[in-house]
Amino acid sequence: MAIEEIRKNLESKMDQSIGAFKNNLGKIRTGRANPALLDSVQVDYYGALVPLSQVANLSLLDSRTVSVQPWEKGMGAKIEKAIRDSDLGLNPSSMGDLIRVPMPVMTEERRRELTKVVRGEGENAKIAIRNLRRDSNEAVKKLVKEKLASEDDQKRSEADIQKITDRHISEVDRLVASKEQDIMAV
Repeated sequence: MAIEEIRKNLESKMDQSIGAFKNNLGKIRTGRANPALLDSVQVDYYGALVPLSQVANLSLLDSRTVSVQPWEKGMGAKIEKAIRDSDLGLNPSSMGDLIRVPMPVMTEERRRELTKVVRGEGENAKIAIRNLRRDSNEAVKKLVKEKLASEDDQKRSEADIQKITDRHISEVDRLVASKEQDIMAV
């Protein structure tokens, strides 16, 4: 594998990390209802934990309420329990077969908690990016060791890899700041 391939591979993997981070940020609520908030909820379905979206239909009733329509009659209580037990701070209520999940008005304290969650997700994304940098640098060192690249090439590629890493980490910081602003906006 040539140094150029290592760099391209690094760039695409870092872009994927940013994409996964954006996806995770989308699940953190900002005060508006969004069915994607319940993507992380796992429900006990005949002894196996499965995502809520695989056992029920999720939709919006209004801007502050998500409706959950179980596909099987006996799943309502399990779905309610799973939503309550999740760390989302939601309190579902049953209306026959339909489960309503109202989004509570976020208190200042809850907003601060969510900004901490956002920062934690941002830190995880940065760790993933730094791990990719380390792996790429090791791959370049291996090429030098095998005499497929010179030490000058190694120095240049390490500088390039660091620039790519810095760019992606600043993107994570920008996304974190933007999401924190969304959460803190009343």
